[in-house]
Amino acid sequence: MNTLTKLILDDMRPALGVTEPGAIAFAVASAKGYVKGNLRSIRLTLNSGMYKNAFTCGIPNSNEVGIAHAAALGYVAAVADKKLECLDGVKPIHNRQARKIVSEGRIQVTMGDVSSRIYIHAVVTTDKGDASVTIEDTHINITEIVQNGKVVLKAAKKKNNGKRAAADTPLIHRYTLRQLLNYVNRVPIDEITFIRHAYDLNLALFQEALQSSKATITDYLYSQNHRQVISADEQKTASLLCNGAIEARVLGLSKPAMSITGSGAHGIIATLPLYASCRVNDYGEEQLLRATALSYLVCMYIKEYSGKLSAFCGCAIAAGTGMACGLAYLKGGTHKTLTLVIQNMASSITGMICDGGNHGCAMKGIVAVDAAYQSVNLALCGIAIERQHGINGPSAEQTMRHIGLIASPGMVQTEGVIVDVMRQK
Repeated sequence: MNTLTKLILDDMRPALGVTEPGAIAFAVASAKGYVKGNLRSIRLTLNSGMYKNAFTCGIPNSNEVGIAHAAALGYVAAVADKKLECLDGVKPIHNRQARKIVSEGRIQVTMGDVSSRIYIHAVVTTDKGDASVTIEDTHINITEIVQNGKVVLKAAKKKNNGKRAAADTPLIHRYTLRQLLNYVNRVPIDEITFIRHAYDLNLALFQEALQSSKATITDYLYSQNHRQVISADEQKTASLLCNGAIEARVLGLSKPAMSITGSGAHGIIATLPLYASCRVNDYGEEQLLRATALSYLVCMYIKEYSGKLSAFCGCAIAAGTGMACGLAYLKGGTHKTLTLVIQNMASSITGMICDGGNHGCAMKGIVAVDAAYQSVNLALCGIAIERQHGINGPSAEQTMRHIGLIASPGMVQTEGVIVDVMRQK
């Protein structure tokens, strides 16, 4: 198996609802597994991105939103072995139990560092003892478990005396855009057929939105697309599929998305507009799978610079840029075309803020689809914002690096302001 194939395969992961409430529930459920007795309290410390993204986010199989309810449901209903799908068994009785825990003030939430690095520390205390779980860097990466003061698990930390060794360079950054494109063109199609599963999940999630009275944006986009799922209008079809699925996800409807770089919305934006393009233009499945591989890889390239959770909207910017490259690929774009697409995307929506996982994600997705189509159409005509302007760099790789750096470290102070505004509400 090609190294890049494995990178994609390892990164794709089903996620029910927005990833951050799922990760919080997973952390609490994991800690609960190490302590018996009746619950006294659950204490959470979250980095700013985790705190922000879960702040008012819908929770699967529940009408509640936010961190406290995600934690409470993690205690009463989550199955830790299911990881980011741990809340798929939530029933009405669990929601009642969770509301009682929250109303009794048993959930304490603290925001820790303002950073793009994922951090969750969950402590479950009962009348029999306590247990804590620490998650870092990815949504289900448990780095420490402590049971009644005794360390049960402690992941080893790399030591490099503050210097970054060549071996620590993220795998994706060891490739150029041209090399990524060569991989996409040459990888045996049987090696990437697993990508089909992303479409199975994301399209099923879209159907949930189409059937839900809660999904008001989906209904509007459906009407704009002549009340057809697939119409002759490629861009409207792309926006409907993509943002219907995003709306279903942030509302907490009960189907998982296929996440990429730890985010269901990233996974949706990176895929469903490509599906729309293929359906409207009769492109084959092989073209779709290869374009999706490119979309994923470009998204990963940018996210390794920006961090998993930051003050900018990685869904629109990182996944949107990946998706735009995938669209250009479907339409016969060359390496030069992809470079121009990246320049256009960098010059348009870089800097769009992330104010948490919420209904507004669908609005940001609409903007991302629009920007992607305009960027691709211009690039196919040889038109782009030139390298000397703005944050564009002398190469596609440098431009993608600059996009990521705008988020981290560039928008760290912005992150703190966003959270302050949300708390004051």
